[in-house]
Amino acid sequence: MTSNRPYLLRAIYDWISDNGLTPYVLVDAGQPGVKVPAHVVKNGQVVLNLAMRAVANLDLGNDRIAFQARFSGVSQNIVIPVAAVLALYAQENGQGMMFPADENDAAAAAMEGADEAADAPATGGDDDRPKRGAPHLRVVK
Repeated sequence: MTSNRPYLLRAIYDWISDNGLTPYVLVDAGQPGVKVPAHVVKNGQVVLNLAMRAVANLDLGNDRIAFQARFSGVSQNIVIPVAAVLALYAQENGQGMMFPADENDAAAAAMEGADEAADAPATGGDDDRPKRGAPHLRVVK
């Protein structure tokens, strides 16, 4: 099956925009194929504003996100492979969705976890795993 990531990205983008909020995308700038100005990359990541007022010719494709944006007054062509997207969220309230850094690693980890669960002895319903807090997003500036 094809990845669901581009479909989720389009849905979250529409949901954020339809609610009058500003969609921001967090990108792993170290991924192959990422084309962003080097001066906007911080700690190997970049946060970009995808609002219609901030970009031109936005294309949320199945393989990549492409658009034009101005940085320091200079128009730049931006290309982001879908696999490089770490999160898409509303700037105003942080609502959105995080994505695994690498889908193949996430899928492998899920399969490995399923194999381990199948091999583990039954515990009678007691869950010995630590409880996890609610997921959250934070704005990286």
